[in-house]
Amino acid sequence: MTTRKLNGKWYADFRFQHADGTVERIRKRSPIQSKAGAEEFERRLRTAMLAPTHTTKEVPTFASYADDFMNTYVLANNKPSERSMKASILKHHLLPTFGGLRLDAIKMHPIETFKANLLAKGLSRKRVNNILACLGKMLRYAHEIEILEVVPRVKLLKIPPQKFDFLTFEELPRLLDAMKDDPERTALLLLGSEAGLRQGEMIALEWGDLDLVTGTMTVQRSSWRGQIGTPKSGRERKVPLTTRLRAALRAHRHLKSELVFCHADGSPFTQSAIEAALRFACKRSGLRPIGSHVLRHTFCSHLAMRGAAPKAIQELAGHSTLSMTLRYMHLAPSALREAIGLLDHFGQPVGNAEAATG
Repeated sequence: MTTRKLNGKWYADFRFQHADGTVERIRKRSPIQSKAGAEEFERRLRTAMLAPTHTTKEVPTFASYADDFMNTYVLANNKPSERSMKASILKHHLLPTFGGLRLDAIKMHPIETFKANLLAKGLSRKRVNNILACLGKMLRYAHEIEILEVVPRVKLLKIPPQKFDFLTFEELPRLLDAMKDDPERTALLLLGSEAGLRQGEMIALEWGDLDLVTGTMTVQRSSWRGQIGTPKSGRERKVPLTTRLRAALRAHRHLKSELVFCHADGSPFTQSAIEAALRFACKRSGLRPIGSHVLRHTFCSHLAMRGAAPKAIQELAGHSTLSMTLRYMHLAPSALREAIGLLDHFGQPVGNAEAATG
């Protein structure tokens, strides 16, 4: 037997060899603080470790776990659009590949093979990363609920910075001028280009969200296939209205529904109605066809090009992370010039450099 007194306390301290040959160091403080008590405590520990255990939890297959994942984690934590995306990824990619495997059989090599096969099918790197991110989340959640002891690493593909389309300072007035006799479409265009609303946020916007006296708007809900939820970031935001947008909303004011955009019978706009309105505006103005996301890119891009602070753009656009906002900051050359200008004052006292840069 091995007992030990450390810092005035008695411990059971020994090495135990398991049936599979592995050796484990055991050191536990004795509940009875005497040498005899520590020896008795050690005997009990050895006896307990020698006793057979039958508590090994069976690891489920990926297919059976996927049902549980969708009905618990996804249902409780994801928006309807995210649920639909995960269901599609499972159906078309993950279940056909991993469905029959036990979760603990999904290791790094099968995942890398899966990744290579997706690329060989011609899927974009962004699409492959979306699929891998879903798989990674499922495996990490399995670890959190103690189904998996070890989580394999899921390595995403490197993707170059995404390019996005937006309307220039010349194109936006051209688009608006073509719709000057149509208050509804003008309001829709400006809510995207001068307030940064997403398509679902436009569809769910109510007159009660607008204060046309103070010129502010509260974005607090979004619509996805008729289901109303919170905005993508999960929280509401306040957006000041430009003078032009406030005037457009006043001109568009109607009593058909509490919704800002609705059909003649008061029923809400759908995604196709928004897209049709944009196609009509683009055709009339002679511009390339755009979607509502281009209007939102225009909002963020114009703010960046006019020198707005990244944090302000993030708050106004409702980006969940600052990294999403920073995609637009390459459009702000003045900020880069000012940063390089600081080097012109090398060697001057800090106070003088600050005074020179204003």
